[in-house]
Amino acid sequence: MNAESSCYESSEPHPGYRPCVGIFLIGPHAKVFVGRRADVAVEAWQMPQGGIDPGETVRAAALRELREEVGTDRVEFLRESAVWRAYDLPPAIAARMWGGRYRGQTQKWVAFRFLGRDRDIRLDGPHHEFVAWRWVDPEELPALVVPFKRCVYLSVVAEFRPLWA
Repeated sequence: MNAESSCYESSEPHPGYRPCVGIFLIGPHAKVFVGRRADVAVEAWQMPQGGIDPGETVRAAALRELREEVGTDRVEFLRESAVWRAYDLPPAIAARMWGGRYRGQTQKWVAFRFLGRDRDIRLDGPHHEFVAWRWVDPEELPALVVPFKRCVYLSVVAEFRPLWA
């Protein structure tokens, strides 16, 4: 846990949190994909993420989210995170998201290596999550994300560091 947000790690999904995946997509020159969110007025960047459908595996959910949000599945699976990471949404956001059923999200992260070219990334699909994207140094990620997700990003970067370092 840190001063900016509440984050929790465990071997199982956290009850009271929406189960979802996070995607750590490593591209050229050991950079990581981030997208600028389409649904917020401030400049908010994040890695792709999304809900896990009933009966769906973590890896299948990650590939589906990549296709929906990034427009590609030209990837090689590298690793699934060892733990589930949960974070609390700010109370005002939690109250209006998902009918107020969840305090936040519990995420299993999946690392992939991008095998395509930049032109394979398409943000104009039916699930228009991002309005822009770029490759960034993984160490920059925590500074780019909204404060309530920062502790999750710090933990994910630390766990996946051997994959790009």
